[in-house]
Formats: sequence, C-alpha cells, structure tokens
Amino acid sequence: MRAGALVLFGATGDLARKKLFPALYHLAAAKQLGVPVVGVAVSDWDDARLRAYATEAVQAAEGQVDDPALKELAGGLAMVSGDYRDPATFAALARRLAEVGTARPVYYLAIPPGLFPVVAQGLAQAGLSQGARVVVEKPFGRDLASARELNRVLHQVFPERSIFRIDHYLGKEPVENLLVFRFANAFLEPVWNRRYVASVQVTMAETFGVEGRGGFYDGVGAIRDVIQNHLLQVVALLAMEPPVDAEPDSLRDEKVKVLKAMRPADPARMVRGQYEGYHGEPGMAPGSEVETFAALRLEIDSWRWAGVPFFVRAGKGLPATALEAVVELHAPPRLLFSPDGCQPRPNFLRFRLGGQPPGRAPGGLRAGVRRPPAGLPAAAGRRPGGQPGPVRPPRRRRARVADHPAPPRPARPGARLPARLVGTGRGGDGDGRPWRVARPGGRPA
Repeated sequence: MRAGALVLFGATGDLARKKLFPALYHLAAAKQLGVPVVGVAVSDWDDARLRAYATEAVQAAEGQVDDPALKELAGGLAMVSGDYRDPATFAALARRLAEVGTARPVYYLAIPPGLFPVVAQGLAQAGLSQGARVVVEKPFGRDLASARELNRVLHQVFPERSIFRIDHYLGKEPVENLLVFRFANAFLEPVWNRRYVASVQVTMAETFGVEGRGGFYDGVGAIRDVIQNHLLQVVALLAMEPPVDAEPDSLRDEKVKVLKAMRPADPARMVRGQYEGYHGEPGMAPGSEVETFAALRLEIDSWRWAGVPFFVRAGKGLPATALEAVVELHAPPRLLFSPDGCQPRPNFLRFRLGGQPPGRAPGGLRAGVRRPPAGLPAAAGRRPGGQPGPVRPPRRRRARVADHPAPPRPARPGARLPARLVGTGRGGDGDGRPWRVARPGGRPA
C-alpha cells in the first residue's frame, strides 16, 4: 500500500543531509516521489530553513541538478520542531499530517537508536501509529539485550509487517552488483569455494575523521558503526548460497545461514585503535578508548568456506580511502616461464564498493592477474624463429587509481593481519595521520 506522506525524524542531521535528501531528489527526478515530506527535529527551524537545507544538501551531493525536480522536493517539505519527549511535538506533527490529508504515513527514524523507543511511544500516545509504518536505521541497539528490548517496544506500537530495519549500505549499486556478479555468471560457481579461494578481505578505509559527529561516534565506534552491519552484510553476500528467488525473505534466509556458521570473533585476532587527534574532536568523552580503527579475522565453518579466513577492517583517519572486497585465489605452483625459485603471485578479484577510477562506470568489477617480476629467462623473450628479442618489464593489466596505493598482499590462512594496516606509526606507510593501536581486548598499546 502506497504511503501518503514521509515523516523524517532527524531531518536536520548528518544522515539526512548526506543520504536522505539526495535520495529523495532522485525519486523526484524519476517522478516517483509524489508525497509530501515532513521533517521533525529538535532544531528550531521553520519550513523555509528546512527547504534551504535540503536544497544545499542536494546541490553539494549532486553538483549539476535538475531544477524542476529539486523545486518539487523542496516545495513538498514541511517542518515540525520540538523535543521528542514532549507530547506537544507529536500533537504538532498530527496537525501537519492532517493538513496534507494522509492516514498512512511512513516514519523514518534517522536519529540515535536510544531515541527509537521514545519516538515510537510518542507516536502511539498521539494516535499516529495506526495504519503507519516505521523505518529504523542502524545501529539497532548496542548489544543483543538492547536489540531485543528495542524490538519489544516497537512491537507494542507496530506489527512486524510494518517495521522495516534497514542498512542503507545495501542500497549502493556496487554492493547490489555483488549478487549479480555471483549468481548471474555460471563460470564463477566452480571456483567460489575453499578449494580455490585462499582468503577474502573486506576493507572500508577513510582518510577523514568523524567530521563533527563526535557526540554520536564516541558512543558507537568503528565496530558498531560499520563492521557489525555494513561489512558483515558484504561478507554475507560474498559467502551466501544461491537464494531460491530474489524476494527479501529468501535473501535474508541465506545470509542467516552464513552468520550461524560464523564463529564468534576472537579477541586475540582483533586489533582496535584511534587516529591521532581523535580526543580533540568536539563531543569526545575525556580519555575515550572508543576505536576509530578495527581489524578482525572471521571464520565461516561451512562446507564451502571452512578454513578460508575473512579479514574485515575499517577505520577513519587512514592514509587512503578504499571501500572494496578482494577475493584472493590460491597461487598456482609455478608459471610456465617463471625462473626457478620464483613463486607467482595469486590471481584475485577486486570489487570496488565505493568510488571508481576516472572514466569507469560506477559499480565496476576489477579483476587482475599479477605477472611475474622482471628478469624472465631469455627463452621467454625470443622472436618467432628463435631469434632473441627484448625482454620488456612486466606491466600490470589493470589501471591504478590516482593517489590510491596498491593493497597489501592478502594474508595467508593462519597469519595475522598485515602489519602495515594494523601497526603503529604514521598510518603504517609513513604518511597520513597515525592511529594509536590497542592490544586485543581494547587496552591501548
């Protein structure tokens, strides 16, 4: 059933500015929005201020914009200001919804998870939950106990079919393309298992810091912010069995099988750290040990993946930005023209999940074959007829993104994570901002 309005709690926040208003603009440009959008926030804003904020957010995200689509989005915005714990806020929201004449709103909670129960109960007390649906963003609680409590409160107000728990990272085109690449290509299935795959690495490295979100980030950290949701979803997409169809429940069922087969993360195979200057960010608790970098090794005890390490790492304030998954295949025993004692480097598949090289379409897959080093035997450089020819230095078959260093060679099973990514010093490579590394268990080194 189509919604009559979208109510955006947290309309003045970072998530709305970076993700939601640009997404709504694209819906308007595709003629698929068609409903008013009511913003709710503590900020003392009026309609004009919210419309200007949304316009600036879309222009910053898109650059060139379709003016009629942007005007349609901005013209349909309305603002309700007030404390989420104040019943008057929900009474004002009820009046706004009555003005637009809708009885079937969708509530999007782009707010800290601690406020989810407050808003749900406020909607129920104001009589605004009947026939409505609610969308909750990650993180969903802080741990298992708080997640169960949050579910209990939401079920008091909304039936399960009206609750949507979402991870916006799954809406990225390159992430969706993982399913297409895996299950639309028959050539891949014979090698997509422990017999041919040596390791899998999923990386989300960012050069920037918390960027004014210190108050939020210091209560979350890298593990709760991106690893236990975004990156575990990527791991599940890479490791899952083919679903019976493309319905959401079928996709979820296969992901659940992967998570059930996954061992609990071992603290002895986990590294946590902070980038230098984190404590100077606004909103930080004194002496905070919340991690801005985390790296861990996961094991999936299934027939397909037993013994294949899955390395997951994420961090801010690092020397380079990289959002990618690298699947390394086992190395062949020896290349035909390699000199004696030269161990060939393995083939790999690299899925770029964010950003792309110049001139490439978004969502592209990059596959590479690393050639042996220079100094091949003369036999490899003969012209037809047996005459010696020049031996040219090897060239990489793939283009490299400017200012993006080549990734480290994936770790072998049983090995620790590469030291250049988890060690102390200037970002591990001698440039960028350094981070402080913590011993397993969270104590700073």
